[in-house]
Amino acid sequence: MRNFELTHLPKRTEKPRQSGLTMVMDKGLSIRECENMVDGSGEYIDIVKLGFGTSLVTPNLERKLAFFKECKIPVYFGGTLLEAYIVRGQFDDYLRLMDRYKMEYCEVSDGSITMPHQEKCHYIHRLSKRVTVISEVGSKEEGILIRPNKWIEMMQAELDAGVWKVIAEARESGTVGIYRPNGKAHVVLINKIVAKIPADKIIWETPQKSQQAYFIKYFGANVNLGNIATSDVIALETLRIGLRSDTFFQYLDKSLHNPNFIEVIDQEKSNTVKA
Repeated sequence: MRNFELTHLPKRTEKPRQSGLTMVMDKGLSIRECENMVDGSGEYIDIVKLGFGTSLVTPNLERKLAFFKECKIPVYFGGTLLEAYIVRGQFDDYLRLMDRYKMEYCEVSDGSITMPHQEKCHYIHRLSKRVTVISEVGSKEEGILIRPNKWIEMMQAELDAGVWKVIAEARESGTVGIYRPNGKAHVVLINKIVAKIPADKIIWETPQKSQQAYFIKYFGANVNLGNIATSDVIALETLRIGLRSDTFFQYLDKSLHNPNFIEVIDQEKSNTVKA
């Protein structure tokens, strides 16, 4: 949805999107806050994750799920909740939980617990027969390094096991997984991943604006981005289409880069200083 015309903007995919996804992280919104979020930016929200284990303690959970369903916005429980069930030997209870709330999506991760990758793929395979599965690759712990080839092997195996999209882990801090501890992109790792895994199958966790800009510059407006703060959806959309300084020249024709105009402005500034 665009309120007026402006040239040299990229074409965005339309809902239901397979690429250009914006996954929002809900860390405990109230029903009213959900209503406000959807009213203000629902057009650009493709999927909502109820972060980590928040769904266990979220008031009015059924009302929240019903609201998102009414708005035709898919919602799912964070992978940490599934891990909590698995580590307690309660996977069958988790399946009953999914049935109880009529969940159509789920996340399978192993960022908090250690399990053989074959076992993780087994859970993916079982769940994929019931719901749309999103998986997450990478550790949430700082200092744990996974070789690029291992990232690729795990992502491919999980896609083969039945996932719809695979998330590249960064945590809500954006300082682990595909990022360095300072939040900068792990460029070598990312380059090696996309050389083997189709980019439209990956959701990159990008909680920080600089990270969002990095992937938009790398892949364009229709890159899949996740862990977006509920208040940043509209801001992200402007970043996607070049209406924010970080990506302003991303889609402009070079003929529109007017150096003479810039020189005039610089000269006027210089004259003002001298005066």
